[in-house]
Order: sequence, then structure tokens, then C-alpha cells
Amino acid sequence: MKTSFLTLAAALWLGGSASVAMADDGFVPLFNGKDLTGWTASKENPESFSVKQGVLVVKGGKSHLFYTGDVNGGKFKNFELKLRIMTTPHSNSGVYFHTKYQEEGWPDNGYECQVNSTHKDPKKTGSLYGVVNILVLGPDQQEPKGGEHIKRDKAPSTDGQWFDYDITVKDKKITIKVNGETTVEYTEPEGGPAAAGFAGRKLGEGTFAIQAHDPDSETHYKDIQVKVLD
Repeated sequence: MKTSFLTLAAALWLGGSASVAMADDGFVPLFNGKDLTGWTASKENPESFSVKQGVLVVKGGKSHLFYTGDVNGGKFKNFELKLRIMTTPHSNSGVYFHTKYQEEGWPDNGYECQVNSTHKDPKKTGSLYGVVNILVLGPDQQEPKGGEHIKRDKAPSTDGQWFDYDITVKDKKITIKVNGETTVEYTEPEGGPAAAGFAGRKLGEGTFAIQAHDPDSETHYKDIQVKVLD
């Protein structure tokens, strides 16, 4: 019995050590899975954001949820951001970085990483919106103007399935991955931005934001975490 107890104690200790090691990989959670602590919604349609069973549910009229918490003073320059996301049919959302809080409208500052598996907008998940677009055209759709287009038969994300979204910014380079697949590697040119009509889309520093696009869209988020890079 003594040997069994010691074995169990050792296993528990090692398990605890493993958990600490995993938490010590440099990533810090931004979403606690319980409420919107550390996040502030824009004044238009703040009800578009809620937390249910550990998941951030984004459903409702146009609005944006900005990270305003304490991690790194709420400002990020070089970073790796990880999220788990699930889209529903015909839904549209997005993740902004290097942005700042504003009360209404689409964010003027920062870049948007598109979240869209089957919404009518042909710019799909994995796009650096308006700059490098992962493009899936419908039968009656024409190629939109502006930015570089990478054509695919289908989006890299699938409605009803959780996928991993990884966004990394290091100096002037932006890398986007979906389920480990690199969809975008973009280096901002000197004197950017490259997207016509998006004067604020340039690298600097700022916070993150999650987009509620329209009343017919519903998107789920969880496991939102960031690692600050040198």
C-alpha cells in the first residue's frame, strides 16, 4: 500500500509539473471562458457578444469586441496570437490586430484576419483582408478589386468544426495559419499600407478585436491566448 501511495503521489506531482510546463510556454490567456472581463465592446450592438458554456458567442448586429485587459498593458507589437474558432453556415467575422478601441464603425486601425467559411463574401478564412485574400468565387461572382488573390476551391475552415487560427507578427512580417497550414506570409512594404482605401492598415502596435459582422452571422471563439515576441 505504501508503494502504491508513493507511486500515485509521484504521478500526481509529475502531472502537475507537466501542466505548469505547458502553461509556461510563453502563452497567456486573454479570454477566461467565464465572462468578458478584459474586453470592451463598441457602443453599437454590444449585445452581439456573450459567453455560454466557456465559449465566446458572436451573434448580432455590427460591433467589435476589443481587448482592454492588463496583459502586456493591452498593447502588442510582435506577437503570436492563437484562437480556436467555429463558424456556422453563411457567417462572417474577423480578428483585428494592431488596432485600438473605437465606439462605432469598422475599425480604422490595424489589419483584419478574415473568419468566413461559407458567407457570400469570397474572401475566406485565412485572408489578410483586402491585402492578401484567400479567394473562393461563387458561380456568379467576379474577382474583387484590390489586394493579392490566392484562389482556392473551398475555404480552409469548415462550418460546424473547430479550427486553430494562428496569427504571428514579427517586425514587418505577418503570418497566418489555419489548422497549421500557412495561408498568408506577407511583408509590409516600406511606406505601406498596400490595401487601397485602408489608410489605417499598417503595422505599429495596438490591441486585438473580434468582429460581429451582421445579424445573420454566428461565430464561436475559445482558447484565445497570446505570446509576446521580442
